[in-house]
Amino acid sequence: MAASPVRDTRAFLMQLFDIAVKAAHPHACVPPHLPEVPEGGRIIVVGAGKAAAAMAQATERHYEAKGQIDRVSGFVVTRHGYGLPTNAIEVVEAGHPVPDANSVAGAKRAMELAKSAGPNDLVLCLLSGGASALWSAPVDGIDFEAKQMLTKQLLASGARISEINCVRKHLSRIKGGRLAAAAYPARFITLAISDVPKDDPDAIGSGPTVADKTTLAQARAVIEHYRITPSPQVMAALNDPANETPKPNDKALSRSEYILVAAPKASLEAAAALARDQGFRVDILGDSLEGEARDVARFHAEMAMDAKRRGERLALMSGGELTVTVRGNGKGGPNQEYALGLAAALNGAEGIAGLAADTDGTDGGVGSADDPAGALVLPDILARAKAKDLDPVTFLQNNDSTGFFRTTDDLILCGPTQTNVNDFRVILVEP
Repeated sequence: MAASPVRDTRAFLMQLFDIAVKAAHPHACVPPHLPEVPEGGRIIVVGAGKAAAAMAQATERHYEAKGQIDRVSGFVVTRHGYGLPTNAIEVVEAGHPVPDANSVAGAKRAMELAKSAGPNDLVLCLLSGGASALWSAPVDGIDFEAKQMLTKQLLASGARISEINCVRKHLSRIKGGRLAAAAYPARFITLAISDVPKDDPDAIGSGPTVADKTTLAQARAVIEHYRITPSPQVMAALNDPANETPKPNDKALSRSEYILVAAPKASLEAAAALARDQGFRVDILGDSLEGEARDVARFHAEMAMDAKRRGERLALMSGGELTVTVRGNGKGGPNQEYALGLAAALNGAEGIAGLAADTDGTDGGVGSADDPAGALVLPDILARAKAKDLDPVTFLQNNDSTGFFRTTDDLILCGPTQTNVNDFRVILVEP
């Protein structure tokens, strides 16, 4: 017997997104991995990322329940608007995606705390996506404004997040393994929520607690490839051998342990289980897709149209982080641009709907906690757009996906989710 069509496609798409987010929430994924308080020592907490506040809250509650919270202290840095109430572990808010003064102060304080650890202490690092901007500690010779400008240039260039992080690591005193090295010989444990392709530890938050596989030469190659003209002080730093990062087998990292507590794949699988329950065949295209958002959307639209022609009831799911090469002056992040590209490519095809959203709750925008997370694409979206005299191609050319979806009332506005396992995309085909 054939499964019944979804009655409310919009609500079901949002349900899939919510399940993907909940699978990676710190209150669920952090406590099972928290270490014992060391004998004769204390736990010093440092952390950064969009999930850092919830990770700190989950950590605090765990040790409160064990009656050991008096031996736990520290602080974490999260994005403005992402803070949560805590007691023993302070939460500080800073700028993202462009660092601000709090990012610089937070990084300096984290390094000082790591260095203060005694041989019987344990430094616990709570790490999630966003830490690259939230911990900003420029190397000697670079002022904050120069690094801030470079970050803006990299974000607008279309560079992949892995390439951006390669440059960031070689201009920082905390990234690329330097934080864990500062705590040596104290024991160091990182609990991480992944938001990067292949869950590579040296890419999550630009790898402040693991050896760096990239080099200064590769950082210079990124600058050259995307034709970025940085300040002379930035180029001088990228040419200085003293700014090379710790590499594998470095003794200062020998007491450092890294534990991945949540990853994009698990969130996709959680959403896939619900889709299968509703009678969809699920095709997970990968949890680490990269590429230009509008181009990937066009390819996925073709796959959906092929499934429709075959009469197949299908859910196409994917994760990863797409990019946008900015050509216009509109607003919107890669998820909204993907959704707009998908709407244009589907051209009002019946029986096909989609969603693209960032699991952290914000996608591009102006850096506010209430920026859109993404957008929905329903079969009637072009008809509704036409009734309001909106041309999706014009909005796409201007990179103004937010403007388009705000007018059609298809933005996803959920606010901070307190986690971050990168983007979540799904296309439902109901022929």
